[in-house]
Amino acid sequence: MRKNMARARQRNPEATPAEVIRRLERMYVSAMATVGAAVGAAAAAPGVGMGLGLALSAGETLSSLGLSTRFALSVAEVHGVALHELERNRTIVMGILLGGTGSLIIPKIAERTGQHWGRRVVAKVPAEKLRRINGVLGEHFVTKYGTKQGIIVLGRVAPFGFGAVIGASANAALAAGHVAAARRAFGPPPAP
Repeated sequence: MRKNMARARQRNPEATPAEVIRRLERMYVSAMATVGAAVGAAAAAPGVGMGLGLALSAGETLSSLGLSTRFALSVAEVHGVALHELERNRTIVMGILLGGTGSLIIPKIAERTGQHWGRRVVAKVPAEKLRRINGVLGEHFVTKYGTKQGIIVLGRVAPFGFGAVIGASANAALAAGHVAAARRAFGPPPAP
């Protein structure tokens, strides 16, 4: 996360939290679109074949998950959420990547209400309850996130360069959804 934060502050070391978050969002959406386009283009290259194209696309799914995790935890860090416990990190990442589903599940199981679960719920919920939350989120994550990625994987192996367009646009749309979920989870940026 430190490298991600350093990149976000690179052009403006005195950036406000709002500026850092906006930069993190732009970097994330851009990186996701670039990775999707690159894999889609590689899959469409002559001689690659459907099998290798699917393998490349599956590998890209792991790369996207890594980018998404870094984004979610970097935004949490800007908001002052402690990132020292694995269960809390999992809750943040899965909650953001699940979007609206995560926003409904987390406060319900945590038995806490509040508009921005990212700061309030994750920081104050006992670890045992977080494990329960993560168990429920994990089931939803596998089905929802896996289904979305499966559809994108198939689109990326389309011929004639369509895979690059599909990969870039699908990944950008997915990333934009995660950005919106992070905004809902954490609310407005902290004051400078």
